[in-house]
Amino acid sequence: MKKWSIVLMFLCFVMGAFIFWHEKKVGGPCEGCEAIYENPVPFEELQSVTKLPEVSWEGKKPVGINGTVFKADGKTPAAGVIIYVYHTNEKGIYPKKGDETGWAKRHGYIRAWMKTDEKGNYKFVTLRPGTYPNHNEPAHIHITIKEPGLNEYYLDEFLFSDDPLLTKERMAKLENRGGSGIVKLVDVGNMYKGERDIYLGKNIPDYPAKK
Repeated sequence: MKKWSIVLMFLCFVMGAFIFWHEKKVGGPCEGCEAIYENPVPFEELQSVTKLPEVSWEGKKPVGINGTVFKADGKTPAAGVIIYVYHTNEKGIYPKKGDETGWAKRHGYIRAWMKTDEKGNYKFVTLRPGTYPNHNEPAHIHITIKEPGLNEYYLDEFLFSDDPLLTKERMAKLENRGGSGIVKLVDVGNMYKGERDIYLGKNIPDYPAKK
C-alpha cells in the first residue's frame, strides 16, 4: 500500500510539472485567481449560462449580463473558456455562511463558474452588487478567466455605466484588460440586461503574440 502511495504521489508531481511547463504564464500577479479551480462542477461539465446565489424576482429586478469571448484576433469566437465571477451583496458585503473554505473565505458565496459554448457565448444572472460600505469604489463584479493552454488571469471588473462613483478620473485609470468592462444596463421590464464582449489577450501582459 505504501509503495502505491509513493507511485501515486510521483505521478501527481509529474502531471503538475507537465501542466506548469506547458502553460505559458501570462497576466502578471493575480491574487485569488486560483479560486477558479474551486468550482464544485468539473470544467468539462460547466454550462455557458448560470445563475448566481440569491437571485430573486420577488420585489427585485435581477441583472443579466451576456456576451461573446473572442480570440486574440478579435473576431474568432473562443469556445471552452472558463469564467469565474464573484461580487458583494446588495449591501456591499461579501457574504459568508460560516463554513467557507479556500478563497470563499474572502470572496463569499455569491460566485459562479461558466464555460463559453461553441460560439464563445456566456451569460450569468445575478442581483446588482452594492458599493462597499465606505463607498470608496464603484460597484463591481470580479472576473477571472482560464483559456485552454494558458494559466488563469483576471480581467477588468464589470462596472456599471450609471454608477455615480464611476467618474471620468476612475475610467481614465482602467486597464481595459480583455476590453472594456463597463456595462450599460437596460431595463427590459422584469430585469436589467447588459452586454460585454471579451477579447482574449487584449492588454494582458506577456500574452503570446500568436495564440
